[in-house]
Amino acid sequence: MSTGSKPVEVTCKRSAGNARSKLPNASDWAVIVRPSLARAVMSAAGTGAPETSMTDPLTETAWATAGAGTASASRTMLRKRHARARGSIEGRLYTIPPMSEPDRVLLEGPQSRLKELVLLFKIGRDFLQGIRALHFVGPCVTVFGSARFKEDHPFYRLAREVGAAAAGLGFTVMTGGGPGVMEAANRGAREAGGRSVGCNIELDFEQEPNKYLDRWVTCRYFFVRKVLLMKYSYGFVVLPGGFGTLDELTEALTLIQTRKILQFPVVLMGTDYWAPFMAMLRTMIDAGTISAADLDLMLVTDSIPDATAHLEHYAVQHFGLKRKRAPRPSKWLGENALLR
Repeated sequence: MSTGSKPVEVTCKRSAGNARSKLPNASDWAVIVRPSLARAVMSAAGTGAPETSMTDPLTETAWATAGAGTASASRTMLRKRHARARGSIEGRLYTIPPMSEPDRVLLEGPQSRLKELVLLFKIGRDFLQGIRALHFVGPCVTVFGSARFKEDHPFYRLAREVGAAAAGLGFTVMTGGGPGVMEAANRGAREAGGRSVGCNIELDFEQEPNKYLDRWVTCRYFFVRKVLLMKYSYGFVVLPGGFGTLDELTEALTLIQTRKILQFPVVLMGTDYWAPFMAMLRTMIDAGTISAADLDLMLVTDSIPDATAHLEHYAVQHFGLKRKRAPRPSKWLGENALLR
């Protein structure tokens, strides 16, 4: 069928459920281009102008083809031209990056029994590595916030003060292990002589652990990382952030509301930034979807002393936390204490 003046979707993707439709490249890619650009790109790749579009019934994917032919011939052509075309497309047009591989496999639907069993072992390995690495970190305060703030940003400086204050109370400061607010909190804890740990995550853009961590674990699955961030914490400090920060904040609030974890204090730093969020929570209270008591232990402030006092009262005093010698690690299990 003729492309006319409508945009053309040029797509190459793997199908985990059908071996015959797999392409040799390890990643998926897709671009949306106008016909004129599509012709230019396909011509540069040596495939000619895309004049017809065929649908592969095995993968429900529309393949752009150079002239009429069979679906089998179309797939053969794409396998040969895929490597050359991919460079041109990624370099000059909008590229849709692949999802993180472990999470993509987990979320793409039912697998064979063997693959599901292997998946369970991989998830268990992620948990085991995280629990072993963080066993000796002690009581933590977890700091959430955006990875996008640079060192000269006010919220970076605020997070650095938060890390130092939490370390001053005797807590280990735990973060997601990345840059921005996470780096600043870890940095503040280390500079104050406290302990600093992180739960990093494998991402397509290679988020690296920041350089202020005494110990860290890199998780393959997002939900494993979230469990570890909650498991060792006695309080949560949340600075401005995006979807990930909101996800972590609402996860903590849900666990507290449903009493899956005890009444741990939650501190939101940045009154102006969190004002719309608090307004939404008040709307939810008015609508009866949450109760006012759910917010009893939440503090919204710009003051480091107020945040510190809140953590001390509702975490240190409430749970009767005391400084004591950490359990001795076992050499037989390959364990190492977190020294600081």
